Amino acid sequence: MIGILIIAHDDLGDSLIRCASHVLNKTPPDVTALGVAAKDDPMLLLPRALNLIRALDHGSGVLVLTDMFGGSPSNIASKVVMPGKVEAVCGINLPMLIRVLTYRERDLQTIVTKAVSGGCEGVMRVPMFKLHNAATGS
Repeated sequence: MIGILIIAHDDLGDSLIRCASHVLNKTPPDVTALGVAAKDDPMLLLPRALNLIRALDHGSGVLVLTDMFGGSPSNIASKVVMPGKVEAVCGINLPMLIRVLTYRERDLQTIVTKAVSGGCEGVMRVPMFKLHNAATGS
């Protein structure tokens, strides 16, 4: 099973894990978050990120998910990438996380592809709800 580390601003990662647990009706194993606060020095968080990755990797690798490209969390993520062992994807949202949790028994490259597709496909404009009156046909 691929381990999942979410590196995100403040408590976004923990919130996403709680939301995913709600949607799946269970707490997924080997998923953890590293929050980056405004006062944090990202370089001081790098050893913590590496320790979390070591703890999450049971031989299949680790996927690091981060919130937005160019921010401190993604900068930390870029420093821990080891192709084929630790991969990273930016732009995490709940659909991406659910997709990743659903496919995490597959290989790391597949889960990276599923993360990106889940994140992209989960973003859409919500159509206006239109109530249909069966009696009048309108």
